[in-house]
Amino acid sequence: MLNAVKRVAIVALGILLQFGFAIVIRLFFYNYLGIITLFYNILSILIVLRILKESTRLSNDIPWMILILIFPIFGTLLLITLGRNYSKNRLLKHIFECENKYNKYLVQDKNLKKEIDDKKLDNIKYIINRTNYFVSTNNNITYYNFGEKFYPELLKELKKAEKFIFMEYFIVNKGVMWNNILDILKEKASQGVDVRILYDDMGSIAMLSTNYSKQLAKYNIKCIPFNKLTPFRGIFMNNRDHRKITIIDGKVAFSGGVNLSDEYINVNSKLGVWKDNGIKIVGSAIWNLTVMFLTLWNANINEDKDITKFKYDFENKGENNGYVIPYGVAPLHKDLIGEDVYINIINSAKDYLYIMTPYLIIDTDMVNSLCRAAKRGVDIRIIIPGIPDKKIVYTQTTSFFKVLHDNGVKIYKYTKGFVHSKVFLSDNIRAVVGTINMDYRSLYLHFENGIYMEDVSEIGEILKDFKETFKDCKQLNDKDVKSGFIKSLWQAVLRLFAPLF
Repeated sequence: MLNAVKRVAIVALGILLQFGFAIVIRLFFYNYLGIITLFYNILSILIVLRILKESTRLSNDIPWMILILIFPIFGTLLLITLGRNYSKNRLLKHIFECENKYNKYLVQDKNLKKEIDDKKLDNIKYIINRTNYFVSTNNNITYYNFGEKFYPELLKELKKAEKFIFMEYFIVNKGVMWNNILDILKEKASQGVDVRILYDDMGSIAMLSTNYSKQLAKYNIKCIPFNKLTPFRGIFMNNRDHRKITIIDGKVAFSGGVNLSDEYINVNSKLGVWKDNGIKIVGSAIWNLTVMFLTLWNANINEDKDITKFKYDFENKGENNGYVIPYGVAPLHKDLIGEDVYINIINSAKDYLYIMTPYLIIDTDMVNSLCRAAKRGVDIRIIIPGIPDKKIVYTQTTSFFKVLHDNGVKIYKYTKGFVHSKVFLSDNIRAVVGTINMDYRSLYLHFENGIYMEDVSEIGEILKDFKETFKDCKQLNDKDVKSGFIKSLWQAVLRLFAPLF
């Protein structure tokens, strides 16, 4: 909520600057008003043409173009501060350098790659070809359909740690969940275990003190607040670490939607039942997650000369349990991996596609993919919250209901409370579980992670979760998806400012 307030404040300040500039011009430079107006109108058109020429996701860039044409100063200021200005950010440059440096540690097995080529597993081929993350088959996967089921397993595995514990989360919040975890981390650190915590500074800003990393250092726990906020740069730096990863000794890893805060395990949830999920991996796929974590860690402090010491050798043998690829999403990537993986699943679906997402703020590429799949007979069902956490964001979500519903996509509201799970499931064959919401911020701006699975036995448990969740949902009808004139206008305005929410 605090993040949204900050962004609304940015919008208000920008509009005031725009109109303030107009007033100053009229009061003191009235004789030159025509020339000044012509100048910045031409400048705004040139900026828009540049965006249009370089755009690969036009529906993503249209809001920027409209803002710049209507409010040249305000729109351009926002583009500079909130747009893709990665080359000017030192931390992002270091992350990019670390990614390139660590590519040599992500080696794909040639025989397995040939197998994937021969079987024409196109969704897997896309991830392999467009990222450096590798696919493996010797993994045991466990899926947890609620945070309170995930949590005890996390505690149990943390207690087994002997060498290192890496934890990377968007939110760390003091309470029952974090306090119990912290007790284990303190004990392990005192035993010589290398304990590292990476949390997003903005995600946890209302929950942790500014010197929290120093407090943890007293217990020999290393801690980095990602992209630490400063009075100006931090607010405008729009790229946050939204990942949720725990890695223990390289032997076991956890991910999913669960942050380290009580509501995620249904303790003191103010939004009814908090529907979330987690996933545990035991197998070679953990190395992808380990490299993701160390990329962000060493981009901050450059601690590790040799990261291979954190790799556990699972000896890629044994029974094939399907294909697993943990993959990372970063705003500095040329391809929008998070969105593309989702669209590839939509396009390859034949019988059904089930989705859980807390937010539904998507571009025309994804809207059209969903609608085309529904029109060719795919049973598409999207579960969204019945009790939203952010009303403005929820209003943006509702703006997509009618076009999707009218084209055969079924929208379900979770009547018990809030859905925070981010899950795609298709045809009993493929699934993604991770941190990637179907919204502007996750798909375009944040550091995220997903676990892609194909022909994995645990997919049956994900299907079971969907079937149980549908029982606690209400399917929206024609009347539910309608919006009056005023609401439709408000939805359109909010879409224009989608990059800010």
